[in-house]
Amino acid sequence: MKHVKHWQDPLNAALGVWLILSPWVVGFQDQATPSMNAVAVGILLGATALGATFVPRAWEEWTEGALGLWMVISPWALGFAAVRDPKMTAVVTGVAVVVLALWVLATDKDYIHRGKPAH
Repeated sequence: MKHVKHWQDPLNAALGVWLILSPWVVGFQDQATPSMNAVAVGILLGATALGATFVPRAWEEWTEGALGLWMVISPWALGFAAVRDPKMTAVVTGVAVVVLALWVLATDKDYIHRGKPAH
């Protein structure tokens, strides 16, 4: 089996699975907008994070970060900020995804030095 370059990517894939399941686990499956948002972003996050796990590229980390950021702002953008459970699920999961993606971008020497002249 190939060595996983970033432990954060499988964790973000697991967070994608969490988002897919969260409407039923947390109990907001009857609320169409937050449920569809969680499932759609969960699928995209899971696919991107799995791609980053097996063929790491900086754009995948940026995509994960963008998906996490979307989850943080989605309760207000989509109008479900007044509903506690889906809002908290989106915001907490989104913050975790952003932190993990930025962690990789900030610490991977292949991503940090790309485009900079070698000394």
